Amino acid sequence: MDFNLSEEHLQVVKVVRDYCRKEVAPVIKEADRTQTMHPSILQRMGELGILGICVPEKYGGQGFDYITLGLVCEELEVMDTSLRVIMSVHMGLNSLALLQWGTEEQKQKYLVPQAKGQKYAMFGLTEPGVGSDVANMASTARRDGDDYILNGEKMWISLASKAHHILWVARTNPERSDPHDQLSAFIVEADWPGVSRGDIHGKLGVRAGSTGWVNCQDVRVPAANRLGEEGEGFKIAMSCLDNGRYTVGAGAVGLIRASLEASIKYAGERKAFGKEIGKHQLVQQKIARMVRDYEMGRLQLLHVGWMKNQGLRNTKETSLLKWFATDASFEAANEAIQIHGAYGYSDEYDVERYMRNSRGAVIYEGTSEIHQLMQAGYALGYRSDSPLRCELPAYDENLWHS
Repeated sequence: MDFNLSEEHLQVVKVVRDYCRKEVAPVIKEADRTQTMHPSILQRMGELGILGICVPEKYGGQGFDYITLGLVCEELEVMDTSLRVIMSVHMGLNSLALLQWGTEEQKQKYLVPQAKGQKYAMFGLTEPGVGSDVANMASTARRDGDDYILNGEKMWISLASKAHHILWVARTNPERSDPHDQLSAFIVEADWPGVSRGDIHGKLGVRAGSTGWVNCQDVRVPAANRLGEEGEGFKIAMSCLDNGRYTVGAGAVGLIRASLEASIKYAGERKAFGKEIGKHQLVQQKIARMVRDYEMGRLQLLHVGWMKNQGLRNTKETSLLKWFATDASFEAANEAIQIHGAYGYSDEYDVERYMRNSRGAVIYEGTSEIHQLMQAGYALGYRSDSPLRCELPAYDENLWHS
């Protein structure tokens, strides 16, 4: 494994960093205060090719590898979590699922415009009464000739009011004994009759992003829009989470870095007891821990990205990245506020926003408790991964750029 980043990696990071500093930094604080997504965000991310960064060129994407996706997510979250969330849902949870599971017709119809940034996508898994216990979801899809009749409600859905396409998981085969085999996945267009949606306000964090609910009432979905086979919905959802958790973990690495950089800057400016606070040992201890966690998280990011490039199953490693990095980012943001003192308690400084934003990632895409159970299961031999179609296609530069 080579830890050196290529010139392409560095160029992409520079493009994303410049975009964040020049176009997002001037508006992000006000967007957070007003709890609204800035109208230019999605459009500009699409124009810059960010929304299709690791989709093959033949499907409208930029053709970069999965490590690039992780680096982009890190860079976006250095600016604000809401930017990375877009990548998690549009790319990690939806577009990569179409790349992995979709038919050629589905890819041409849905993946191509998503990769080009012409259409935006969301992922419908969490419900009002179901979070981690996916197999017990209430949404149903009943076969009716060449269609399915879809009913149900999804909650805490990123881009709920913005996206055009929904990857929706519902129960299709209630007669099967194993609830994991009862679920199927569908591509739903958000403007179809029977689909309604709205935003959720009053969130603790990620206020500059779109989060909401989506309801389907007797929505007629063509059978051609089923993703995979009947009964593969749980497997598809878990493969989506392998990709989404990678983007969440990579973004959390960026939030650690953002907290570290803000703390270093403030520690060099603020004086107490006759010297810069950075010269006080307990402040140094906090900063040293951020350095440690950033470097550890960055190595995990690169490792998982490399595994994805090789087409290797990475559920265990992605879980570890997501668990470690999100917990560490929460701690880093908390310590950054402590270093800033009373100023850290005000939105005059960005660390206050970092703290609020960091809290959500400890919950979504598998709570820290779920990931602890997963890691214990692997260690004790209670858990193993099925090899059946659970990994993304290995990155091939010749194919991706064809």
